[in-house]
Amino acid sequence: MSYQQLTEGRRYQISALLELGISVSEIAKKVKCHRATIYRELKRNRTSDLYCPVQAEASTMERRKAARKYRIPVERIEFIKLLLSIDWSPEQIANVLTSAGAPVSHEWIYQYIAFDKRTGGKLYRHLRQGHKRYRKGQRVKAPTIKHAVSIDERPSVVDTRERYGDWEINTVLGKHGSGAIVTILERKSRFYLIKKVVSKSAVEVTKATIEMLMPYKHLVHTITADNGREFAGHQEIAEALEAELYFAHPYSSWERGANENANGLLRQYVKKGTDLRTVTDEQIEFAQTRINNRPKKCLGFKQPAVIFKTMAMVA
Repeated sequence: MSYQQLTEGRRYQISALLELGISVSEIAKKVKCHRATIYRELKRNRTSDLYCPVQAEASTMERRKAARKYRIPVERIEFIKLLLSIDWSPEQIANVLTSAGAPVSHEWIYQYIAFDKRTGGKLYRHLRQGHKRYRKGQRVKAPTIKHAVSIDERPSVVDTRERYGDWEINTVLGKHGSGAIVTILERKSRFYLIKKVVSKSAVEVTKATIEMLMPYKHLVHTITADNGREFAGHQEIAEALEAELYFAHPYSSWERGANENANGLLRQYVKKGTDLRTVTDEQIEFAQTRINNRPKKCLGFKQPAVIFKTMAMVA
């Protein structure tokens, strides 16, 4: 049965049937609506166990009048659509607009996106990708990297995120050995760097890592990697950048959680299973810019790019 709002006439029917002691389920059948509608009506408009149809109708009109006051202006909707088009999340948009004195809830934005999709719109394509589902199975022993220093030896200040200059590194693979993307993230500002390489080899990853971080060498204290063989050149990286490189425990992706999260955002632009030979450097730069210019909740809805730039200027 499709939802229908109660009319004044139906409210008089409900009142008369209640006085006869008829159950809510029976009232719903006679009034031809769902019983949940009757329960909602009584919860909203009954006072002191009494239901008055005149008062119920008046209260409903008042609520509708109040709701019209808070409808989202067309100009604000257009601005919301603009921010969605550059891949801001509903929560990010809601926080920024509310702080600017133009309140809107992220629930409303999600509802608007759903409505837009039902009417043939494409706003939903700018939403985040869902969480990955990891396959269950027997774990394989992590490869051994010579002279690797465990994360257990990493200074405790890194865990607190009290300083800038502590980074996490990982790689994202393309389809069938079509290359890889080296991803590096600064833990405090969440500033994110990405670079495409032709292969996941230690030589390529080492070279890319040094090239990416060399402009910020004075802001590189530590780098935390996983146990992939592509990081076998860690000593060369550490020497070039005058930094310390540590390795997380095997199968402990949460120890590099910020980087893993950012890699999930990257999948919005470079889908899993993409042949990276078809992805241009311009597309990689575009994705990096978009991600760094999104306000993040963990940063008080500030943008990583702005925070990192400010930090780099004073460092």
